[in-house]
Amino acid sequence: MMPESKIMNTIIKESLGKAQSYKEYRDLVSRLVEENSTTGNEKTENLIEFTKLNNRRMKRWDKTLKIPADIQHKIETLDTKVTWLVITESWCGDAAHIMPVINKVAEANNNITFKTVLRDENEALMDAFLTNGSRSIPKVVMIDNETEDVVGTFGPRPKVATQLVDDFKKEHGKLTSEFKQDLQVWYNKDKGQSVMEDLTEMLCELEPKVCL
Repeated sequence: MMPESKIMNTIIKESLGKAQSYKEYRDLVSRLVEENSTTGNEKTENLIEFTKLNNRRMKRWDKTLKIPADIQHKIETLDTKVTWLVITESWCGDAAHIMPVINKVAEANNNITFKTVLRDENEALMDAFLTNGSRSIPKVVMIDNETEDVVGTFGPRPKVATQLVDDFKKEHGKLTSEFKQDLQVWYNKDKGQSVMEDLTEMLCELEPKVCL
């Protein structure tokens, strides 16, 4: 039986073999919209409509996102070559707001390679990075390219949004459609800043000088 670390490395290598660049992922989502389809095992009308909505969201964020100068400087100081392997699906509302931010941050440093994989096609990888026992996405797995070790994770939401979700669940038992709409409004107002801060914090944990 392989040691757990070797099993993890094998799972990650297999997933990386199927991974796409962000551009390839965006092209895939655009094509699915034209085909009236969606990623994932389920092809329900609701999920197809979410994919269409998310494609419009990602188009808007791809054009409008800006990285503040202080965060840009921190990102640029990272010297370790890493891969951000991101688990996602086209129908995921959180992913539509977060994926363009991940891409924008990755573009700020050539040492960061951004790759995407689909959750339902990579069950072993997803099950290795559950959130409170749930297959929540998007999930960023940060891999040191030299050691091939997992050196950080992020997701499925920025900390601020996670707290909003947890507080609402604690008070109401489950998320309502009204709350989900409020969360979309929060993402629009936040303009990716919380995601940028959390991703930068993940880099700081890898290389403390990033935040000096």
